[in-house]
Amino acid sequence: MTSSTFDAIVVGSGISGGWAAKELTERGARVLLIERGRMVRHGEDYPGEHKAPWEFPFRGFGDRLLYERDYPVQRRGRGFEEGSVQFFVNDREHPYQVEPGTHFSWLRGYQVGGRSLMWGRASFRLSDFNFSENKRDGHGIDWPIRYADVAPWYDHVERFIGVSGAREGIDELPDGEFLPPFAMNCIEEHAKKAIESRFPGRRMINERTAVLSRDHNGRSACHLCGPCHRGCSTGSYFSTQSSTLPAAQATGRLTIMTDTIVAGVDYDPQSKRVTAVRTINSKIGTHETIGARLIFLNASTLGTIQILLNSRNESFPDGLANRSGAVGRGIMDTLKGPMITGTFAGFDQFQPVGNRPTGIYIPRFRNLAGRRDADFLRGYGYQGSGSRALWTRGVESRSIGPALKAELRKPGPWTIMLGGMGEPLPNDDNIVRLDPARTDQWGLPQLLVSHRWTANEERMAQDMADQGEAMLRAAGAVKVSTIREIKPGGETNHEMGGARMGHDPRESVLNGFNQAHDIPNLFVTDGSCMTSSPCQNPSLTYMALTARAADHAMTQLQQGAL
Repeated sequence: MTSSTFDAIVVGSGISGGWAAKELTERGARVLLIERGRMVRHGEDYPGEHKAPWEFPFRGFGDRLLYERDYPVQRRGRGFEEGSVQFFVNDREHPYQVEPGTHFSWLRGYQVGGRSLMWGRASFRLSDFNFSENKRDGHGIDWPIRYADVAPWYDHVERFIGVSGAREGIDELPDGEFLPPFAMNCIEEHAKKAIESRFPGRRMINERTAVLSRDHNGRSACHLCGPCHRGCSTGSYFSTQSSTLPAAQATGRLTIMTDTIVAGVDYDPQSKRVTAVRTINSKIGTHETIGARLIFLNASTLGTIQILLNSRNESFPDGLANRSGAVGRGIMDTLKGPMITGTFAGFDQFQPVGNRPTGIYIPRFRNLAGRRDADFLRGYGYQGSGSRALWTRGVESRSIGPALKAELRKPGPWTIMLGGMGEPLPNDDNIVRLDPARTDQWGLPQLLVSHRWTANEERMAQDMADQGEAMLRAAGAVKVSTIREIKPGGETNHEMGGARMGHDPRESVLNGFNQAHDIPNLFVTDGSCMTSSPCQNPSLTYMALTARAADHAMTQLQQGAL
């Protein structure tokens, strides 16, 4: 069955897909937004949002046996718990494969809004330093863009979504268009003063977060209610549901299809253009081919790679837009390194107020300004927060009975947690491909992932742990404990690469406008477009690149070039 043609089809409704739909419809395009998962209505479909632990059947801890059977990968992700499990995929129903001897955790949310419903909301810009680092140290290929190309689009995105933060004047972490920051608490302010005085060149700043510190664009300021990953009916944090989807719907030019899997993209060798997407209704199994003048792939990194590889044809026998052979190569994730916790004395008179939706950030301080000051390449930062232990610390106590109850009626000590977040080197040996033997329930090949950390990342993680301990001790921590484990790739939930941007069509998939080198009306603007992985959270960059690509695509379409 073939249906009518749209000006543009956007595949995926998460952070970047929502932005593509908004920008394209606002520029006059009739857009079909295709989501493989279910509809989630803003506010109405956040069942765990304000529930207390005792209102859940398993008191917030969830059904352990169910999670072991159906969510063995998803439960490793940040934000997975009894109040948010409905936003994560069932691993048993949506399998993928991992090459023996390697590790990769594919964290997913199949619903309208995707992972924008449960993301961590940290919103940092990349700097010119990030965009030029591949060229400078010779690892990976050179980005075809620089900070100046993206800066106006960072402005555009921040003004719309609302990012709370402070202007700090740090070259490697550019300032943006900020709402006021959420204030640090007492222990964070104490640590900031100590660390910055003892370690010249290091800064502890407010984390920049896509959560509103005041009313903005018709959305309400955060009221500090708690676990954001369960959904936010006030729209105080950015999600597709709270922000980009209503904007796109307001144009009257958006059509949404849910429960619809994109099996492939059709290509016309005569016009050298993509012409349509082939879909499968996941509920009833019907097939449909839908035409469009533009196609934007925003199915998340691995989902987009899967679509490109599944779209093989005579012109592209190794996958759509893949004459370079780069589709699926060089997948990355921010290195999630050691976790360092310091316990402090002397602050018992202070109590935390509310559930602040953000924390602190220590920007990268290694290997900057052309100097090499470590035994590894690239660098890392720390995300973290200060807090006071509550009654839940009793879970780890060996006490029992009245003594335990009496102890837990009093607040515990103040602590600071620092989690290292590092930049891995681009590595073409980290690959996603189609499994030659296994298919999913719709007959499509499963993905086969191969991902390893290198010795460079291992040395970086060692330094993260050592420097984190040193900073907390310098801040006066009376006890410091460190978990030195490096999490498997994927568990930072920042998977990227596999359809990278580049100057040369022989070694990259996309040009500097996220446009396929081989196919001018095909655009890819989710994480798969990334040429290297910064240590900063990348989602703000996905949004800015999407808005920029949509502007370029519509300009070309209106000029008759597409």
